[in-house]
Amino acid sequence: MTDPAPPTVWARPRPEPRRRAPGVDRYVAAALAVADAEGLAAVSMRRVAGDVASGTATLYRYIANRDELVDLMVDAVRGEEPLPEPTRDWRTDLAAFATALRATLMRHPWLAGELAGRPSLGPNSLRRSESALRAAVALTPDITLASQALGTVHSYVLGSVATQQAARRAEQRTGLTEEQWQRSVGPYISEVLAAGEHPMLARRVHEGEEVDPDVEFAFGLDCVLDGLAARLPRPSGTS
Repeated sequence: MTDPAPPTVWARPRPEPRRRAPGVDRYVAAALAVADAEGLAAVSMRRVAGDVASGTATLYRYIANRDELVDLMVDAVRGEEPLPEPTRDWRTDLAAFATALRATLMRHPWLAGELAGRPSLGPNSLRRSESALRAAVALTPDITLASQALGTVHSYVLGSVATQQAARRAEQRTGLTEEQWQRSVGPYISEVLAAGEHPMLARRVHEGEEVDPDVEFAFGLDCVLDGLAARLPRPSGTS
């Protein structure tokens, strides 16, 4: 018989900080600073304890392991953006959910990988999920379809942000800005396109405009919402 799983971090009472000892919030803030600057892989219990001038044993008194620490980090950043005021217009409310999620992901590049796995069950995450589901239910009363619609929007945001963050990582890796990289590959691209084998790519390079990431995100989000509106039955009397 296997041992029962330990209670989740959210179900276990948290001890009060001893005099002059850092509390959970300070440990989480220190971990967030490391993750935002260096990536989630750089976060360790020893590193976080050291950054707040605390013994590792003291940290373990409040947080059982690194997985719990990451759970606390995720929920902390999910509480940064205020919950949007519901308008009862599903499109407006889902767009507000998507925009707030994107802002959080852009501030914390490590977060997308965590949100793509198991759902976060912290209080901030649950409040945000409840709010988003209420918006989706205004589109369709079927809770399963509403959940799928919300998942579609969620996946679009994750994918859009991942593309933008990949460009940032490439810039950090090569040391070249996007403009510098384009200049460096310009002669090669010009030679390839001059051969005439890629007319659509040639049009994109010579005629197309560079679109602001915010504008590009809004365009894609509109397409997703248009698709949901066309596919899902809505309650009678709604638009």
